[in-house]
Amino acid sequence: MQSCESSLAAFHENTTAVRITDMNMPTLPAAKFDLNQPFSPSGDQPAAIEKLTAGFLAGKTSQTLLGATGTGKTYTMANVIANLGRPALILSHNKTLAAQLYGEFKEFFPNNAVHYFVSYYDYYQPEAYIPQRDVYIEKDSSINEEIDRLRLATTSSLVSRRDVVIVASVSSIYGLGSPKDYKELVIDIHRGETTRRDHLLLKLVDVQYDRNDFAFERGKFRVRGDSIEIWPTYEEFAFRVEMWGDEIERISLIKPLTGETIKTVDDLYIYPAKHFVMPEDRIQAALKSLRAELAEQLEVFQGQGKLLEAQRLSARTKFDLEMLAEVGHCPGIENYSRPLSGKPPGATPDTLYEFFPKDMVTFVDESHVTVPQVRAMYAGDRSRKMTLVQHGFRLPSALDNRPLKFEEWEERTGQICFVSATPSDYELERTGGEVVEQIIRPTGLLDPVVEVVSARGQVNHLLEEVRLRAAKNERVLVTALTKRLAEDLSNYFQEQAVRCRWLHSELNAFERVDLLQELRTGQFDCLVGVNLLREGLDLPEVSLVAILDADKEGFLRSETSLIQTIGRAARNANSRVFLYADKMTNSMQLAIDETERRREIQQKYNEEHGIVPKTIFKTIRSGIESDAAKHREAERQATAESEITYITLEYVEALEREMLSAAEDLEFERAARLRDRVVQLKDNIGKPLSDIELPAEKPSSGGRGQGRRAGKKQKGINPNRAKIPRPKRG
Repeated sequence: MQSCESSLAAFHENTTAVRITDMNMPTLPAAKFDLNQPFSPSGDQPAAIEKLTAGFLAGKTSQTLLGATGTGKTYTMANVIANLGRPALILSHNKTLAAQLYGEFKEFFPNNAVHYFVSYYDYYQPEAYIPQRDVYIEKDSSINEEIDRLRLATTSSLVSRRDVVIVASVSSIYGLGSPKDYKELVIDIHRGETTRRDHLLLKLVDVQYDRNDFAFERGKFRVRGDSIEIWPTYEEFAFRVEMWGDEIERISLIKPLTGETIKTVDDLYIYPAKHFVMPEDRIQAALKSLRAELAEQLEVFQGQGKLLEAQRLSARTKFDLEMLAEVGHCPGIENYSRPLSGKPPGATPDTLYEFFPKDMVTFVDESHVTVPQVRAMYAGDRSRKMTLVQHGFRLPSALDNRPLKFEEWEERTGQICFVSATPSDYELERTGGEVVEQIIRPTGLLDPVVEVVSARGQVNHLLEEVRLRAAKNERVLVTALTKRLAEDLSNYFQEQAVRCRWLHSELNAFERVDLLQELRTGQFDCLVGVNLLREGLDLPEVSLVAILDADKEGFLRSETSLIQTIGRAARNANSRVFLYADKMTNSMQLAIDETERRREIQQKYNEEHGIVPKTIFKTIRSGIESDAAKHREAERQATAESEITYITLEYVEALEREMLSAAEDLEFERAARLRDRVVQLKDNIGKPLSDIELPAEKPSSGGRGQGRRAGKKQKGINPNRAKIPRPKRG
């Protein structure tokens, strides 16, 4: 480590000069990252950290870290970020891996701003039109409020500090609103300053905060005499601003539901409640531009004899413009984002990247998957929207509400490091074939032994192997070719008294994370998946990975896919991999050869240094959704213990979610009772709970075991869903 530290010190002496001369960047102060190091870098980590840091400081625009599974690539990235002292973006290809990375970086940087930025949709059906069948599909979505809060926390940190690490999915390449407007509309409040109360309230409304004196929620504020309480959308706590006349006397950090003061502060900065915010004059200018565009497009349709399309476009757009003029918002407002931003036609949209400073550094995790995902986003989005424009559902400017083109993304990433165990041709081309290898694991673990087993009788053979591992308190991962096969195999194993579950794309991001947590904690022994049990999953308890139908050449059984799946067993000293096949394909041979090459390097290193391989013992962290659930439960208990006994909109919405959940699980009687309760409470929001007589809810006879995904046989989600509390009687 001494040589690494001395080398880095020498490089840091010339950091400013390198940034100016080699990178044409403004001189920006280095941020202090407080890296929590429970252990020192070892294996190939010290060399990788030194090479990557030196490369960035020398002005290299692209680097590749070829790191085998379990070698501590995340720890290497954290060390490089701490050495550079710059804001960093970690780009991941799916929410499950992003959540895992977020948890790890939070542990590495407990005193810095580590944030999670992924799509906030639990469910999303994009607007579309199918001309062949004359079918219009309206946009439908369900927004996860907790992820929305995390996204807003991301941007508020980016505009206020430099010690920031953002873990993001490809959602980061989609439009997000102007960072310039976002910064300009920040409200700053200081103790002792003079301002009129009503002026402060109007400023809060301008940045999309709503006044609600009864239901206090995120994104709301309430007024009680000379006291203003504000709950920012990106925080878990609220603020109370107390005034004496026109003077701000005190600013307090408070618990939102109990009102208890946590501490007092001298300064407060309130960031906009939404990313899409803009001054009133910008909206008026956009309306003028949109009306002109509408007239032009109607003329085109009428000239082509497309009267139906003209009438459709006129009716839809005029309604939206009237809504924008009156309330500043309309359904599908994102389709007007380019005119509202004041940008010219075809301009690149503002995204998360515009919130970063110019000297940002990007790490593309599992780049062999993430890069193609980024590349594909633009074409698919444009094809769908072009159909909408051609048939009069949207104005041509809607085409500018789009993700970044691949070339635009390349221009915005700053210095970039591609991280993968199997880098693709693109990454190697960007770095001129030069890679930083990280093959040796700090624990001395070897790549697993790979054994080819006949596909005939593969299910029975696998069943016995799973039982052997379960008896040793070890876990098994199985990858199948289809979702149906994954579910059927899981059901069969359960019938044979094996604790088994399935995981595939029908489960949302939080459900997948919870399922992996349950596997690690031993709630079941075997997990069957399709394409999600590959990149990045950190499961030290897994000692066996079984790949069914490994000789079916294709995307799911390519060399890259096989190496990635084999890697899931590389965190356990007793690890083995079974490839069930009746013939040896080229992909299988290449994957086996690469695994053997790495195993030989690792074995030689262990012998030279007297290292005995040992299984990784890793803390089982609670997932993001679990943390959010605990926070909501704490809020619920605080509410129950406090004097607040009013019906709130948040309470009613929680009951609605429980009602929909009951209906999904075929508990129709319970859903009907919840529906009746919701209807009654909706008419009484703001009133004391003691004034409302509610029927007692009878327990459902069927429980949660009636639905398709409930019980032990098709168990894809955690059945122990938190119940909504009953109203408190006076």
